[in-house]
Amino acid sequence: MGIYARRPWRLLGQLTADVLVLVWVVVWAVIGRFTQRSVLTLADPARETAGAAGRLSTQLGQAAEQAAKVPGVGAQLRQPFDAASGSLTDVLAAANRQVAGVERLADLLGWLVFGIPVSIVVAGWLRRRIAFVVRARAAQRFLDSSADLDLFALRALASQPMHVLARISPDPVAAWRTGDATVIHKLADVELRRSGLRMPTVVPPGAGDPDGEKRRSG
Repeated sequence: MGIYARRPWRLLGQLTADVLVLVWVVVWAVIGRFTQRSVLTLADPARETAGAAGRLSTQLGQAAEQAAKVPGVGAQLRQPFDAASGSLTDVLAAANRQVAGVERLADLLGWLVFGIPVSIVVAGWLRRRIAFVVRARAAQRFLDSSADLDLFALRALASQPMHVLARISPDPVAAWRTGDATVIHKLADVELRRSGLRMPTVVPPGAGDPDGEKRRSG
């Protein structure tokens, strides 16, 4: 037993749900990426400041080296350049910290925008899919072991809505007790449909069996 139903309409519904979930994930991935890039633009002024401070600091450093070459007064001449370069280094560090903070915020918001709606939908979809697989595999084990269809008919009597049972027989309980093979088959088919399974091509022994009727009536 796979993860998909064997009945065409149930299979089509499952495939449609899978495609819709995939589209949902892709759409929110795009939205999350767009959010991340939008927030990253807030760091552009800080990047420009860091770039300008870096270039100016380099130029001041070069000017300090040139000033230091002046005989006798080189050490005094380079001090203003060194001080200005040091101040720009502090500006550069602050701008880089701001850029890093905006990048972390952008990553966080991007993942939140993507993760929250996707996790809600995927959790619901995965819960339903796991429940279906568990139910279908359990039902398939009974079918593979040639279990009596009475078991599925009885489960249908216990779990199906009244209007569904009424469409099958005016008195499905009495029909089940008397071993009415037609009603038992219809009840079992309704129950197997919930698990996405087809009725077995070879009817397992027991449905409509007079001995089975005696067992139930006795």
